[in-house]
Amino acid sequence: MAIFFDNWKFWPIYWILQGTMFWAIFVLGHDCGHGSFSDSALLNSVVGHILHSFILVPYHGWRISHKTHHQNHGNVEADESWVPMPEKIYKELDFATKFFRFKIPFPLLAYPLYLITRSPGKKGSHFNPYSDLFQPNERKCVVTSTLCWTLMVALLFYLHTVIGSLQVLKLYGIPYMIFVMWLDFVTYLHHHGHEEKLPWYRGKEWSYLRGGLTTIDRDYGVFNNIHHDIGTHVIHHLFPQIPHYHLVEATKAAKPILGKYYREPKKSGPIPIHLVEKLVKSMKQDHYVSDKGEIVYYQTDPKFFNFSGKKDE
Repeated sequence: MAIFFDNWKFWPIYWILQGTMFWAIFVLGHDCGHGSFSDSALLNSVVGHILHSFILVPYHGWRISHKTHHQNHGNVEADESWVPMPEKIYKELDFATKFFRFKIPFPLLAYPLYLITRSPGKKGSHFNPYSDLFQPNERKCVVTSTLCWTLMVALLFYLHTVIGSLQVLKLYGIPYMIFVMWLDFVTYLHHHGHEEKLPWYRGKEWSYLRGGLTTIDRDYGVFNNIHHDIGTHVIHHLFPQIPHYHLVEATKAAKPILGKYYREPKKSGPIPIHLVEKLVKSMKQDHYVSDKGEIVYYQTDPKFFNFSGKKDE
């Protein structure tokens, strides 16, 4: 349709719709990575590679690091996704790194860089089978996914030779960036931006249950069904084997048991505008955690960001 109309009034609509569909495709591949798409490991792997390679995600590289995230959620020392920086590492960062890490919209474009270099303070790459992320018996899987990713890049390059760079940018490049923004927006708010500061743990204070209960459910309005209820996140972290189409039902069953430890998400209108405010506020306030202590909370760096977003002189 976008090519047929080829009209600048229609292209932005296409970009939003297609970028959102890329994000929905990612979530289905995410279920494959958890083994909740199918009982067949082979089918999970095949479908996961098709879905994730199409949106330039190295399936096994991501799957393994995401498993690390789930096994260590809420653990300052071992978590993998949007993990807080200890104060010492934070203070060693230069101004540019801090700026791109905390100043909207740049954090919403972080995912491709994360796949290549991981987060500040961590080493390795999702494409390198010898990265610290992976065990020796996982290297063949990582090579397979990197090859699939490379094949998709080659396909896009071939498409560029056929229809030109501008058309590839309009058809794929801009929707891809919108997908990345969706991914960073949603995954960040899974673990940040609650009305009350939530704890992060170290050492003996951490447990799988405690870490899982620091995750946050979010209501995304009309997008809930489109992106497969990924905002129903607490029960997903406690029981990642539950497929997306049972998450709402499972959450209803678990809420009486979780009691006060379950935080009811704020109801959204059709478009979750209120979550943008949560994101911006968290980026301004949640910068690092103390180097010491087994229960820690985010702290704000007043020397870097004041609430106008300007560097202090």
